[in-house]
Amino acid sequence: MVTPAPQRLALPKYRRDPDGTHPPLDSPDYRSTRLRHPKQPLVLMPQRLTEVTGPLLGPGRLGEHDNDLTRGHAGEPQGQRIVVTGRLLDGDGRPVRNSLVEIWQANAAGRYRHTGDRWPAPLDPNFDGVGRTLTDDDGRYEFTTVKPGAYPWKNHDNAWRPAHIHFSVFGTAFTQRLVTQMYFPDDPLFAQDPIFNSVPDAKARQRMISRFDLDRTEDHWALAFQFDIVLRGREASVFEEEEDDDE
Repeated sequence: MVTPAPQRLALPKYRRDPDGTHPPLDSPDYRSTRLRHPKQPLVLMPQRLTEVTGPLLGPGRLGEHDNDLTRGHAGEPQGQRIVVTGRLLDGDGRPVRNSLVEIWQANAAGRYRHTGDRWPAPLDPNFDGVGRTLTDDDGRYEFTTVKPGAYPWKNHDNAWRPAHIHFSVFGTAFTQRLVTQMYFPDDPLFAQDPIFNSVPDAKARQRMISRFDLDRTEDHWALAFQFDIVLRGREASVFEEEEDDDE
């Protein structure tokens, strides 16, 4: 009997994204960054084996309907039902399988189920606004939810956030968590949103906008949008710094 060789643990290697892909830590038009962006040079933490040996969330910890935000309550949530699909890819276009993808969002009226949300839009008793799933062998994920509404915030006069869904993705370790936002095509609020426009590169901003997917739209049931997430490289998605926890 041949004893299989022990699997060798290897730390992932990271590549820097091109300049202009990510917003600067201090974006003056995005007012809250003035107070909370780091004032000292960032400290590069050494990579450790715990990145790949630590506890990870696997399939056994996910519920059957965790990726369907329209279920789990007595009734249907208000708003336009949508299906959001996409792929999680590495910098070479290879699928990233079995990775945790989480989303959170406002309801159709633009309000989060959060005690800090003071926007006087109605809360929806049938909508929590959070979901999670794992990518399959092709790096694909899918969520069923409702299209979030725009909401006002106090960044500047008559400031409104475009409709968006927050995405969190994990790599092979919790230290690889990345957060981004998915926007919807042709939103009229793009031009005045300082968070969206804090990304210097126009092409990088476009990568935050989902694509309407007529093929996945279901007749008399749901519209569909596609949003691929690229972790590194020239086509990398735009990710937030960990301190960027806007509503």
